[in-house]
Amino acid sequence: MPRIELQTEIKADINIVFDLSRSIDLHKISTEQTNEEAIAGKTSGLIGMNESVTWRAKHFGIYQKLTSKITEFDRPNYFADEMVKGAFAEFKHEHHFAKSNGGTLMTDFFDYKSPFGILGKLADKLFLKKYMTELLIERNRIVKEFAESEKWKEIINE
Repeated sequence: MPRIELQTEIKADINIVFDLSRSIDLHKISTEQTNEEAIAGKTSGLIGMNESVTWRAKHFGIYQKLTSKITEFDRPNYFADEMVKGAFAEFKHEHHFAKSNGGTLMTDFFDYKSPFGILGKLADKLFLKKYMTELLIERNRIVKEFAESEKWKEIINE
């Protein structure tokens, strides 16, 4: 099963970074290039334990639906979301947060299994892992941008 690991240093409070990372509204902003929209379940605000969201997005020229659910939650240190229904055979995205150098170290572990057996494994090697890594890097860039400026106040209502 392929694994993507990313670490992002963010000069902001751990609680702000944690909440931005589980914000449906910020996710929409970070995925503008795929026209993602939340169409069922939790469709705005902050997603929490046992809540799910169904996304509709355009990937590789095809509109797809993907439903994920928050399956683990320990504010402000960790949460995980797992695919319930969608294009992957399965995935789990772990979000870890730790105080670091006066800010927050955000670590992502994204484990997934492509459908279609050997063809899926070939797709992983040829393009899918790179594509998913780039999506996560962009998402983290947006989290960092909002957390390190006053923009986070547009997303999180304290």
